[in-house]
Amino acid sequence: ALKSLEYALKAVDPKQIIKSKLLLKNSNLHVDVCSFDLKKFKNVYVVGGGKASGSMAEALEQVLGTFIKKGLVNVPNGSKHKTAIIKFHEASHPIPDEAGVEGTRRILEIAEQAKEGDLIICLISGGGSSLMPLPRGKISIADKREITNALLKCGATINEINTVRKHISDFKGGWLAKKAYPATILNLILSDVVGDPLDFIASGPTVPDSTTFSDANKILKKYGLWHKAPASIKKVLSDGEKGLIPETPKANDEAFKKVFNVVVGNNRLASLTAQEHLKSEGLNTLLLTSMLEGEARHVGVMLASIAREVFTSGNPIPKPAGIIA
Repeated sequence: ALKSLEYALKAVDPKQIIKSKLLLKNSNLHVDVCSFDLKKFKNVYVVGGGKASGSMAEALEQVLGTFIKKGLVNVPNGSKHKTAIIKFHEASHPIPDEAGVEGTRRILEIAEQAKEGDLIICLISGGGSSLMPLPRGKISIADKREITNALLKCGATINEINTVRKHISDFKGGWLAKKAYPATILNLILSDVVGDPLDFIASGPTVPDSTTFSDANKILKKYGLWHKAPASIKKVLSDGEKGLIPETPKANDEAFKKVFNVVVGNNRLASLTAQEHLKSEGLNTLLLTSMLEGEARHVGVMLASIAREVFTSGNPIPKPAGIIA
């Protein structure tokens, strides 16, 4: 079991994933079903943020080398990565700080200077929401920290937390893509959200937002946080619901016609790799789900009941059994 977990972790190692998923032939970059002739772009920029984005940037630079003009990636404090072209900007995670804001502003500067014939490669991974903060309107980083903390403590799901984050941000929820337009964007995403909903991974800075100001307001009310929320946040969310400030960019926005999204690694990849190893050890295997969510103490009881079922009846698979969830 422990060995299979090791294999699962190795399968989603950020450096390995980037090197295995990207192929550079002459000047042609192939990733998934996408192909880009790098010689046809005037400049190639790299931006991004997340717990894995430093390792992703390191591997990307090893693959692309001097095709990259410049880049900046927000990484957690204490990260150790070596690159020659892409720069790293350290910031706080999981609670955002001023350093994160500064790095995000610098990322936006790169995006906004990109022109029609430029390519921006965006490296996105879990933790990107906290590491790339840019509060909207008069919201301070302290206000944002307060609401993030409250949402984390009240039991809100990651999707609910990110719905609120997107609507109090000038960067998330598609704004990065909107501000980078008409440059082309290639998004390399390491997903930490069950089911890989692109607009929720790192709060989707380069993908259309499927949520609204109204949704964000309902979430704060659902958890009894509306009255406790900082005044600046309530003002932005109320103004947004009334249509006084623009809604996050939606799927019909022309900016997204030049955005290519590739999920390079996710929970299913890790689960399948664990299953392969258990199978190679002679076990009967079953990938029960890669979509498991819930409180660990409740999920643990459910998993134990499945183990007892296997033990007593041989269902859903006979012993020796390796079940992955």
